[in-house]
Amino acid sequence: MDNLERTAQIEELEREIALLPPGGISAKKIRGKEYYYHRVTVNGERHEIYVDFDKVDELRAQIEKRKEMEAKLKKIKLLAPSKRKSEKDRVSVSRFKTYVRIGDELIKMASPAKKFRHRECYGALHDFIFGEQQDKVFILYGLRRTGKTTMIRQIILEMTPEQYKKTAFLQLNQTNTLSQVNTDMRLLEENGYEYVFIDEVTLMKDFIEGAALFSDIYAASGMKIVLSGTDSLGFVFTEQGQLYDRCIMLHTTFIPYREFENVLGIKGIDEFIRYGGTMSASGINYNAKSAFATKKGADMYINTAIAQNIQHSLEHYQDGGHFRLLYDLYKNGELTSAINRVVEDMNHHFTKEVLTRTFRSSDLSIASRNLLKDRERPVDIESKIDRKKVERSLKTMLDILDKEEQTVEIDEAHASQIKEYLSLLDLVTEINLVYLPEQGGRTAKPVFSQPGMRYALAEALVTSLMLDGKFNYLDASDRRIILDRILNTVRGFIMEEIVLLETKTALPDKEVYHVQFAVGEFDMLVYDPATLTCNIYEIKHSKEQVPDQYRHLIDAGKCKEAEHRFGKILGKYVIYRGITTDSEDIHYQNVEEYLKNLAL
Repeated sequence: MDNLERTAQIEELEREIALLPPGGISAKKIRGKEYYYHRVTVNGERHEIYVDFDKVDELRAQIEKRKEMEAKLKKIKLLAPSKRKSEKDRVSVSRFKTYVRIGDELIKMASPAKKFRHRECYGALHDFIFGEQQDKVFILYGLRRTGKTTMIRQIILEMTPEQYKKTAFLQLNQTNTLSQVNTDMRLLEENGYEYVFIDEVTLMKDFIEGAALFSDIYAASGMKIVLSGTDSLGFVFTEQGQLYDRCIMLHTTFIPYREFENVLGIKGIDEFIRYGGTMSASGINYNAKSAFATKKGADMYINTAIAQNIQHSLEHYQDGGHFRLLYDLYKNGELTSAINRVVEDMNHHFTKEVLTRTFRSSDLSIASRNLLKDRERPVDIESKIDRKKVERSLKTMLDILDKEEQTVEIDEAHASQIKEYLSLLDLVTEINLVYLPEQGGRTAKPVFSQPGMRYALAEALVTSLMLDGKFNYLDASDRRIILDRILNTVRGFIMEEIVLLETKTALPDKEVYHVQFAVGEFDMLVYDPATLTCNIYEIKHSKEQVPDQYRHLIDAGKCKEAEHRFGKILGKYVIYRGITTDSEDIHYQNVEEYLKNLAL
């Protein structure tokens, strides 16, 4: 391992450690009943914070993980070459209340980003740092592994030596307070620092209600301040409250295929389906090959990146007074279960039925039907597996509660609020779903913006199948056919969602629809209200050209109904994984080429 790689590993470990709770857990018996407390030491003072009984195990595991990572970090640092800091750096650092990097430490932190390409949204951050003073703070937010810290490192690398001497990076953790940050900001201001990056700022419990400090005091006095973090909902609350009209927001969560390929150099829609949603080449957050053998692995990313994001923000916004109808779910420890169910059933409407019915995997049901009607080698999967056992295993992995296990009855209002928060996180976008001929207007089809996470849930299903004893009586070739078909079915649905979402995002002046008829559908219709014209599409996870793919596109009755509603049809397209070509009146478009050309 060379010094650059070792530095990158040290920086990553330090970042992960900062996100985990320090200290330990103590137990006290009061009137015969045992109570638990999170014991931490801050600035030499010991603090004990009460911990609910049902959260003790999770907290203990996080503390142990922190200790393991700290031990690993210590070993790596012993191998790193020592570098004597300047007298000025050593004196300054000793006075800070939070973890602050300046001078040589800042350059070491930024150096690993030299080999990375810029994200497309990088220009907004660049313009803020190197442009005119705006008396606003810049908020860089999004899910984990979407390039926030890398973008900050890249900005620092573009600075002149004079500029980075006036730059500081604050890495916050759960024990830091706004008062501590204020003390450090004053010290930095007194010493002439002009650029301040504050990472994981939403970990502070008092951030949402006190964020105006950064804009009203420090940005107004000439500092350029960038706040970053994974708690997206917390930033949304802040932007609508304390920092209203005093911040510039840049959300990193949505990563289109074009950018995934350009920045990471990974090509192919199936790779995007598997890893899309992060700027990690290995999909390490939610698609490591061994991650889904246990419930712990399946929960890891969804819980920390989504469920805990929502819950943390609601806890600290208006002193926990904004849970609204979700408070009882949160209090009874069932909010995570409800969110996970919504994610797994993303191809269904957000209704009471989806959230409360006895769990039945939609992926498995669809794959079962497709396998049974396979023309070359039909397989009756229902007779080959113990379905109840498979779904019970999957339910356990995804932390999904059946109706009879829920203490809080979930209704459509709960579902609506979960959907609202997922939308604020840019995790869900609605595609208009219209029925032709018109039957009561239109509804919406929710599309999940994280294809890799969606696919990871399908891999959890595959794992549950492989644990089923009855299924393992099949010979290896039959097992492979069934498992491949299940995942191919899922890839097809995810590819359709990707095309719908990216088309809607790239063409804001157009309207994107999924059209359903009494029999059959158009996977996508793109309507131009300015010209009263439209294009119609079928989306197929296939490399082959088969007339059956476009039978609905050439159906005269369906086309007539579509033209009556949306105007003249200009083109009929099949988006698939094969080569771009024409077949009579049908235009075949390669899916990767289509997605890359959307922005042109």
